[in-house]
Amino acid sequence: MSKNKILYAEDDETIAFLTQDYLQQYYDVTHCYNGKEAYNLFKEHTFDLCIFDIMMPEMDGFQLAESIRKINSEIPIIFLSAKTLKEDRIMGLKIGADDYLVKPFSIEELFLKIEIFLKRSKKSIQQTNTYQVGSFKFDFENYSLSNGELEFLLTQREAELLKFFIEHKNQVVKREAILKALWGDDDYFLGRSLDVFISRLRKIVCIDEHIQIENLHGIGFRFTVKD
Repeated sequence: MSKNKILYAEDDETIAFLTQDYLQQYYDVTHCYNGKEAYNLFKEHTFDLCIFDIMMPEMDGFQLAESIRKINSEIPIIFLSAKTLKEDRIMGLKIGADDYLVKPFSIEELFLKIEIFLKRSKKSIQQTNTYQVGSFKFDFENYSLSNGELEFLLTQREAELLKFFIEHKNQVVKREAILKALWGDDDYFLGRSLDVFISRLRKIVCIDEHIQIENLHGIGFRFTVKD
């Protein structure tokens, strides 16, 4: 069973080493030393939860969380910070953080909070079968995509692909990641099938000019939904 993926940004080497060393037993932890690096990683990869320090070079934790919330409004974010003022905690929560732990923190408490947020997130995803995407309403359970009076019945594979794009909207996703998520493999012939499904979806979603499926040559795709 694959581990949940955590993006961890912390510029203090000692704290970062100790925290990552503990969490790595249970999760796939990607660590970086500044906010800018973390933001770039978030745009390129898929994570299940974020843990951020606040006082970091390049981009501080508040700026990082604000930027990530513009891409993904659902992913759990936990702040770990030496900033103890009530105003800082309020600021963090207003930005969209799910929790705020003050250093020095208990690693056991952090672990319990991570587990709680991951379970909530998974439950939320499992309960969500209907999505609003731009001017479209997508009913995954019935493979239906509608826009006003127009309704399109998708194949199971098209519906699974669209759901994958929605859950990773505005993010770069690699071809291999899509193929492995939908087919469990990434060979050449499956890749050709993927291109066909994407072409079909593109013809439908182009009705809404705010939705775009970008083909990033040699990398993969980006499903963009502009507000």
